[in-house]
Amino acid sequence: MTDAAALLRAFDDQARSAEWTSRDPEATVDRDGPVHRVSWPQRQGFVAGSPDLGVTGRDLDELIARQRDFFQARGQDFEWKTWGHDSPADLPERLVQASFESDGRETVLIGRAAEMAAPVRLEERITLRETRDEADIRKAVASSSEAFGKDVSYLVDYLVEKKDDPDTVIVLAEAQNRIVSSARLEVVKGTAFAGLWGGSTLAEWRGKGIYRALIAHRAEVALRRGVEYLQVDATEDSRPILERLGFVAVTTTTGYVWTP
Repeated sequence: MTDAAALLRAFDDQARSAEWTSRDPEATVDRDGPVHRVSWPQRQGFVAGSPDLGVTGRDLDELIARQRDFFQARGQDFEWKTWGHDSPADLPERLVQASFESDGRETVLIGRAAEMAAPVRLEERITLRETRDEADIRKAVASSSEAFGKDVSYLVDYLVEKKDDPDTVIVLAEAQNRIVSSARLEVVKGTAFAGLWGGSTLAEWRGKGIYRALIAHRAEVALRRGVEYLQVDATEDSRPILERLGFVAVTTTTGYVWTP
């Protein structure tokens, strides 16, 4: 299946609900009409829904206000995740009017795991390995903050919670006794999909095939798990690389964040 529309339908039908389905015992998942609301004791909340929310106008504004009031009472910020093909089309505009701020648009791409698993030859000084070690995770997140040029330390708690989850595989790229890139695979249980996340590489180590090698390694893992499709929310830096590898752009996604 390489047709973008068919891939998008499969993603919506199978994998999209993973955005609000949580096996985290500390998470609470509530449904408010067409949206699902996920809250944690000490983490940013999350709201998302199906491709067609089925509400418009004042009803949509009231739905937005209820989510805002819920997290206001908790004193927590939260993200409302949207996709470019969703209805109603003016949801992003109404979120902005309700004091949400966009955290940037990304492109959703899907590729076949079997086509992404070809091994990549790296320099001898660069090695890949999987980890479930908390110290590794902390070092990897620090490296990601440096690579992104912004603090992403909030990922530490999430990844430490996920480190023993068999459906999550964390992969490190190391060189000269330093973590220079990291990424993870998250299998969407009960579907043909897995998500590829991360892949930030320190500036001086870019252009050496590390990003591609991390994709290939995770694709091999996915195939062993019976996964057929890999999904990525890609920045504009990553999107051209992924498209050259055979990933297909199917839609866009934008998170809108509200802060008390």
